[in-house]
Amino acid sequence: MAKSNGEAKLIESVEEWYKNFGSARQKFTKLHFFLQDLNGGPNPTVLKVVEPIANSATSFGQISMVDDLATEGPEPDSKKVGRAQGTIGFADLNDTAIQMVMNFVFTEGEYAGSTISVLGRNQLFQDYRELPIVGGTGVFRFASGSAVTNTYSFDTATNKGVLEYTLFVVHYEA
Repeated sequence: MAKSNGEAKLIESVEEWYKNFGSARQKFTKLHFFLQDLNGGPNPTVLKVVEPIANSATSFGQISMVDDLATEGPEPDSKKVGRAQGTIGFADLNDTAIQMVMNFVFTEGEYAGSTISVLGRNQLFQDYRELPIVGGTGVFRFASGSAVTNTYSFDTATNKGVLEYTLFVVHYEA
């Protein structure tokens, strides 16, 4: 099957990056942003796809898809930086904790076109939670590090939350 010009350029760019990886320089980047998390209403960004088991106080078994707007500030109309897209599953019988598989997709600024992937346990009612960064693409190839999150605000009447994230990322500049 023939590759489009865009696909061929991406393959060439990635291959060149890996060829130069031996001389790559390790880099540290700190990122800070907010997620606009809409759990209801006419345009939800969190959509339940599997219901929890009956009578579960922790929503055990519930699985949702997420596509949250990422912004520079906590206000929904602050500058857009990207999206957080992935899957969350309530994975604890005794505590309200989710298993997160999330990609932070950067669409604006110097990181546009790059992603950071997070996979881990998020204990929702702790003030601050730490999640591992397990990879990335583009500028963040071979990313590792930690994401620290907290619930900045949550409105129970509208089911709208604002989640604050600070990412501590180690990656490579080839």
